[in-house]
Amino acid sequence: MAGTRRPRPAAPLAVPSRHRPRSRARRRAPRPPHRNGKLGRAARRTDDLTTTRDETIRAFLASSGWGEATRRPLAGDASTRRYERLSLNGRPAVLMDWPSGPDAPVTAGRAAYSRIAHLAEDVRAFVAVGEHLRGLGLSAPEIYAADIAQGLLLLEDLGDDVYGTLIEQGAGPAGEPLDALYRAGIETLLRLQSAPAPAALPVGNGEMHAVPHFDDGVFRGELDVLLDWHFPVVLGREAATEERAEFHQCWSELRPSIDAGPATLFLRDYHSPNMLWLGAREGAARVGLIDYQDALIGSRAYDVVSFLQDARRDVPPAREQAMRALYIERAKSELLDFDEEEFLAAYAALGAERALRLMGLWPRLLKRDGKPQYMAHMPRTVDYLRRNLAHPALAALKTWLETHVLREHA
Repeated sequence: MAGTRRPRPAAPLAVPSRHRPRSRARRRAPRPPHRNGKLGRAARRTDDLTTTRDETIRAFLASSGWGEATRRPLAGDASTRRYERLSLNGRPAVLMDWPSGPDAPVTAGRAAYSRIAHLAEDVRAFVAVGEHLRGLGLSAPEIYAADIAQGLLLLEDLGDDVYGTLIEQGAGPAGEPLDALYRAGIETLLRLQSAPAPAALPVGNGEMHAVPHFDDGVFRGELDVLLDWHFPVVLGREAATEERAEFHQCWSELRPSIDAGPATLFLRDYHSPNMLWLGAREGAARVGLIDYQDALIGSRAYDVVSFLQDARRDVPPAREQAMRALYIERAKSELLDFDEEEFLAAYAALGAERALRLMGLWPRLLKRDGKPQYMAHMPRTVDYLRRNLAHPALAALKTWLETHVLREHA
């Protein structure tokens, strides 16, 4: 794999003297009227925080030898992370700016969704999981510099050949057929799943990142996203207490099939926006990986169905079936204790669980975060859900959904 540098030891940065506030009083121009009073004070606090963050970033880049780099913003994701692409004397890099902190609570009095779902709240998990992936020969970006306390990372730039764009174009950048990209994606998962599931991973600053499990809290929290957001925003009503109980009972009966078989580390959002084609590399290293900080311990089927039922791009049923068959064929010889029937049941259940979570996530992004563009993925998500409901193990869930949800998506 190209690049062998490892993260520098993380330590708080000493802010250079030119960035320290001066103690000498300076004459200030009179504030405009709108800057006085409570609103003015709030605006000034926001400005101060922004200025302080900008100074911290500039100090971090200067101490890392990238102070003179040109910087331009990169399109972000549906999170609070921010990215910039840097260039210095022809060398590229990516700045990740991620101040620590959870998502906003879903409802008053309930723990923040990020904590219920074991979503990472700072860069520690990204650093630890990335180091593990690189140790397996996978292409997670190298970390050139890190200030873990400030939530700043300087990363290897894996380029622009995002799977989602290539799938939309119908071929790889050198004309590779899409099946080659999908086969490499399956190979990457088999490499990941061939390693023992890690209980904890080193962060690199003396700390350890305990890898969470796909436990009942995560499971119920993800399912509640449908009830909390799809019902009021899409169906126009709150989910009744009885409906909630029936829905969760369906999933209580399915949970054993999800937990069957050996556990593995899964990346959770293994799909086209988080995968890049690195055609110059070989084998499993041809797939560049990003956005893996929320990795959990759980079913082998999770990442497979995430990949083959891509939330952002259509995967035709024929391609899904062919690539799933390829995974099963290789898993039988490459993974310990692989059982095809167990896998297919878990695949269908987790595919349905993911689809239902997304059917709540898209309206949440619309209503709470002001991001209506994600609702365009709803028809695809419903189609994936229907594919999974064809498995006989999901018969009771299918009946419940057809009664309470799917009539609105005929």
